[in-house]
Amino acid sequence: MAGGRTGEVGGIQRQLSLMARWFAARGHAVSMLTWDEGQPDDIVIDGVRVIKMCRRTEGIRGVRFVYPRWTSLIAAMRKADAKLYYQNTAEYVTGQAAYWCRRNGRAFVFSVANDWDCESEALAKLRARERILYMYGLRHATAVVAQTRKQQRILLSEHSVPSVVIPMPSPPTGDGTLSPPPDPASPRVVWVARIAAAKRLEFLLDVAEKAPDIVFEVAGVPDPRSAYTDSLAERASRIPNVRMLGRVERANIPALYRGAICLCCTSSHEGFPNTFLEAWSQGVPVVSTFDPDDIIHDMGLGGVGHDVPAIVNHIRRLAASREEWQAAAQRGRDYYVENHLPANVVPRFESVFLEAESRSASPQLSRSASVK
Repeated sequence: MAGGRTGEVGGIQRQLSLMARWFAARGHAVSMLTWDEGQPDDIVIDGVRVIKMCRRTEGIRGVRFVYPRWTSLIAAMRKADAKLYYQNTAEYVTGQAAYWCRRNGRAFVFSVANDWDCESEALAKLRARERILYMYGLRHATAVVAQTRKQQRILLSEHSVPSVVIPMPSPPTGDGTLSPPPDPASPRVVWVARIAAAKRLEFLLDVAEKAPDIVFEVAGVPDPRSAYTDSLAERASRIPNVRMLGRVERANIPALYRGAICLCCTSSHEGFPNTFLEAWSQGVPVVSTFDPDDIIHDMGLGGVGHDVPAIVNHIRRLAASREEWQAAAQRGRDYYVENHLPANVVPRFESVFLEAESRSASPQLSRSASVK
C-alpha cells in the first residue's frame, strides 16, 4: 500500500491492495487491517484507511496467539466499524474474524487464495487450533468466493460449503501494450515468484541446465531466507544462463516481461497467480506445471508440463516458431481482456459484498467494507 520494501510480498498482498483502492474509488469507505510495520496508525493511502494491529513478532511465545494478536485484531475490527469484512487464505484469523462478525451482526466474506485452502489433505497439516478456527470461519462465512471451478468443486464436495466463482481482477501490466516477439539472438524466459518451497525454483534450475542457450531471469526474494533458499542461490550462481534479479520494483515489471519467450511457473500448488495475468495482459505466453481449470492447455495460452523435459519442449516450441508464439500471445491477451479486467470483475465482487451486507444489515452503520 505504501510502496515500501518491507513486509511479506506476494500475490495476496498485491491483490488486496488493488481491491482496496478500487472499492475506495467506487465510493465505498474502505479500511485495511495490517500488522504494525512501523507505520503511523490510522493513516489514509489512496483513499484507503489503514489501521494497524500489533507487530507480527510481538508478545510472548505461546501467549501471543491470544494477546496481542487476537485482541489487537478485535480492536482493529471494532475501530474499522464496517458492515462487511473480507479476508483471504486459510488461517486461524478466518475463524476469529467470522466469530466476531457473527457476534456483532456484520457480514463476513472469505476468499480462497490457493487450492490448499480447499483440500482436506493440505488442511490436515495445519496445527489443530488453526484448522479448527479456519474451518469454523469457512463454514460460518456469509459468502465464500473461489477463484476457479476446481476450488468450487472441492469446497462443496469435501466441506459442503457453497461458493461463487469470480476471476481475480488485475490491471494491465505497464501501459497495456503487447509485448514484441522474443529475439532469436537472445532468447530468455522469466520466472517471477517468492522463493519458497511451494514455488520450486529448483525445478526451473533443472530446466535451465537442459536449455543452456536460453537465459532464465529469476525475479524474487527468499520467503523466508533459509538453508533451502541459500542452497538455491548458490546453485543458481553456478549455472551460466541463470540471472538472479532479486526483488524487482513494480515499475520495472513490464520491462521484465517484454520480449520474453514466456513466463515459466514451476509451482506445485497455486490459486490463480497474478503473474499469469501480468504476462497475459502483455501478450506473453505462460509455460507452467500448474494449470488453473486447465485453461492454459484447453485455450492454448502457452504450455503445461509436469516434468522437466515437457517444460523444456514447450519453451523450445514457442522459441522456434514466431507464428506459434504470436498465436499463443494473442490468445492469452484475449483471455485476460475477457475475464480479468477490473472494470468487468470488480462489480461482481461488489455484488457479492452488497448481497452479503444486506443479509447482515445493521441500520445504524454506514455503508463500508473492511479488507484484511
